[in-house]
This record gives sequence, structure tokens and C-alpha cells, in this order.
Amino acid sequence: MLEDLKEIVFKANMELPSRGLVTYTWGNVSGIDRATGYMVIKPSGVEYDSMKAEDMVVVDLLGNHIEGNYKPSSDTATHIELYKKYPELGGIVHTHSTWATSWAQAGRSIPLYGTTHADYFYGPILCARSLTEEEINGEYEKNTGLVIIETLTGKNIKPMSLPGILCTNHGPFTWGKDAFEAVHNAVVLEEVAKMSCYTELINPNVKPAPTAIADKHYLRKHGENAYYGQ
Repeated sequence: MLEDLKEIVFKANMELPSRGLVTYTWGNVSGIDRATGYMVIKPSGVEYDSMKAEDMVVVDLLGNHIEGNYKPSSDTATHIELYKKYPELGGIVHTHSTWATSWAQAGRSIPLYGTTHADYFYGPILCARSLTEEEINGEYEKNTGLVIIETLTGKNIKPMSLPGILCTNHGPFTWGKDAFEAVHNAVVLEEVAKMSCYTELINPNVKPAPTAIADKHYLRKHGENAYYGQ
């Protein structure tokens, strides 16, 4: 079942260690088949070195195990909430990458300081609030997804214009039209997080880039009259 999607999700997962975004098994990628409503995701706790495409796990959007020899990622419920809320999402990534997670642990959004950021994220990369004790001790992974949705909804942000978020005390989630784009955005987020940290070290009084810069660089690539690329 969904053999092509399993192969895509497997290859996307293997991008995480090759790009230096995960240590041991600290990350996962999923993809969704909207026709069936089934999601394919990395198995929980399986080492990347031994993982194969056939090890990917198929679940439905109720969290039911449809196919696979392993349990799905422990973050499955977070992915499910995002897929349910945003039909435009085709792939989701979660990592504990060093620089992005450092901002998340600090509980800070990443200001838009330059054009690298603006090429991919239309505004600051938001940091969602901490979960309450009740949310943590309840359906923790589901509530993580709901807090991400709450953050985007509260700022009236369309997820594809800000394809990543930080979860306080936890780490980053990114998404895209498919699993590979979600990984691409995870790589960019990590680089932007690193650049922003160095920027503040070099100039502690730095201010965000002008709105005109943010608009120009995001819209020339993603706007209605985009002209970047071939």
C-alpha cells in the first residue's frame, strides 16, 4: 500500500541525518496521500542506518495503524492535527536540530533579519507558547499540534507563507507541499536560526530588516507576480 509514498517518505527521512539535522533517532518526516486520507511516517525509535522504505508506517487521520511492522513515530498525533487543519500540507518534518531548538528552548521567535530568511518565511518564525501542565499530561502530542494551529490562527497566518514554527521547550516543525519540500524548509530554518544567533552576537542592538526587504524577497519568489527562478 502506498509504496511510492513510502519510498518518498523514506528518502526524505534519510535527508535529515545527511543534512546534519538529527542525532540518533531525534526526528521524523511524514507525507500524506490526500486521495486515501492515509499518512506515511517514520517508525518510532528506529535507527536511520538500518531503516528501509518498507519500514515506513501507514496510519489514518484518526491515528489508526493501517499498515507496517513498527509503531509510528511518537509525534504522529502532532502531524495528524496539522494535516487535518491544513489541506494544503503534503509533508511535515520534526527535528531537534541544534540552532532552531536553541531558539525554541529560549522561547523566542526568530526575527526577520535578512533576505535569506525572507526568501522562505514571510515574517518572524514564530515560537508557540508552552503547553500547560494539563496539556502535557493529557494528549501531549495532539496538543502540540493544536498549539501550533493556535499560534498560526492567532496571527492570521497561512501555513504555506510561514512553513515552519518553533515549539517552546521542544523544537521545530516544518512543512511543505510534499515531504521533500518540508525537509528543504527544515534545512533553511536551521541555517536561518544559526545566522540570526550570530547576528545578535555581532550586534546585540540589531533591528529586524525593513518591511520593504521582507516583502520584496518573499513576494518575488512566492507572490502573484513572482519572477525568481526559471
